[in-house]
Amino acid sequence: LDYRGLEYDQTDSRICAAFIKIDNLRPYSFQVYHKYISQISSDNLQKLLIELNKIAINEGLEDLEKIRQDSTIVETNIHYPTNNSILWDCIKEAHRLLGHLQEDINTFRYIDYAIQAKKTFFKINITTGEDKKVELFRKQLVQFVKAINQVSNVIKQNPSCGINSMALILLLEKHLEVMNLVYDMVYLKEIKGEKVPNESKIYSIYEQHTDIIVKGGCEVKFGHKVDLCSGKSNLVLNCQVLRGNTSDKELFAPTIDAIVDNYCKVPRDCATDGGYASLANQNHAKEKGITNIVFNKVVGSLQNIAGSKNMETRLKKWRSGMEAVISNIKRGYNLARCTWKGWEHFVAKVFRSIIAYNIRVMTALVVLRI
Repeated sequence: LDYRGLEYDQTDSRICAAFIKIDNLRPYSFQVYHKYISQISSDNLQKLLIELNKIAINEGLEDLEKIRQDSTIVETNIHYPTNNSILWDCIKEAHRLLGHLQEDINTFRYIDYAIQAKKTFFKINITTGEDKKVELFRKQLVQFVKAINQVSNVIKQNPSCGINSMALILLLEKHLEVMNLVYDMVYLKEIKGEKVPNESKIYSIYEQHTDIIVKGGCEVKFGHKVDLCSGKSNLVLNCQVLRGNTSDKELFAPTIDAIVDNYCKVPRDCATDGGYASLANQNHAKEKGITNIVFNKVVGSLQNIAGSKNMETRLKKWRSGMEAVISNIKRGYNLARCTWKGWEHFVAKVFRSIIAYNIRVMTALVVLRI
């Protein structure tokens, strides 16, 4: 449901109108919904998730006797990044901003470097020889430097004479910083042949918070890792949206601590994927008071702690249901790829989807009681 759909449903659906408690004679527009709903921070959404879960616990829908944990990747809304494409994106974005500035200021003129850059962009894409590709990158970087200098000169001259042009100059200043970083990154890799650390790479000029995520033997994805923990009722009890490619081993202890702190109860059983398995994590769970600690795969001398072999097998099978929970959230609430812009909105989208999923699960559990 988007904001336009909410605007329609407030008058079409009596249940929706009763839920949001509005005057039928004075309905809100979708712009009003967007303005105020989008201001809810991710921290407050996380608090809302915890309070909803507490209601479920008090109503007996969740007992917190056992928990399971797994992580997934939510992609950002970007095309597959290459050094060639990010150079072209920078030149194209500079051309777009300068074009808007020209529309606002009639006397302003600029040189269009995008035409030649686009031709070189396509040539690099179809070139296979390394030597030929290096020469094309040199040619593209020449155009790129010209574009950088042009943007820099426009900022220094500051031809703004209105609010719109001032805003465009500020956008050009931010874009110039990104262009300089992209130039250094591409020059090191394509011209000098040096390796660029992942922390120094930019994967998209539009979604600069994007991380490269490599999980097991799966293909490389670009977005953020999301760590989820659910209980017996399939409610998501805890969620972490992470920056960087954090190891699963580092996510186990914070999740256990969060569950105990937020709900003031220690689970009896804990089951996780083999990626979380470590002696330190097992000891941490024991110190918290968890009785049965089961990892799907163990290595070395590490052994699962369970009351019986049957209990260990049952927890391993139950843990696999966490993958179904993740699949349900990603497919049911379009969370495989987040189309919202910016880091804050990315995190907000994840939490909103999980809250919506939890409400649906709670509703289904209540209906079963009737």
